[in-house]
Amino acid sequence: MQTSPARPTLTVYFDGSCPLCRREIALYQRLPSRQTVAWVDVSQPVDCGEGLTCATAMRRFHVRDERGRLLGGAAAFSRLWRCYAGWRVLGWATAVPPMSWVAELAYRLFLPARPRVQAWVQRLTS
Repeated sequence: MQTSPARPTLTVYFDGSCPLCRREIALYQRLPSRQTVAWVDVSQPVDCGEGLTCATAMRRFHVRDERGRLLGGAAAFSRLWRCYAGWRVLGWATAVPPMSWVAELAYRLFLPARPRVQAWVQRLTS
């Protein structure tokens, strides 16, 4: 009897065209997780499900949890981190105010710098 693959607990939408993003996602993919995580590269046309387009997912990190809730930005990272034993405390700490507000502010401040950081990572890895 063949079993069907486990339904993902978390679906992660990431920019596979970004060298920085690819490196970070590769780090998470190597970590052992008690949850099933699906990885979706939104740099290629894919169906992201209700409420999310590839264009939106390219601009901001998103995850979809087991209940279908879509989370973006720092909340998405916080949810992802809770999948991994070594990151769980950080995930829970950044899930509640005031730390969730600080994490989101830091994420929003990073977004405009992301293209420069991507170029820097590209030069280092080339």
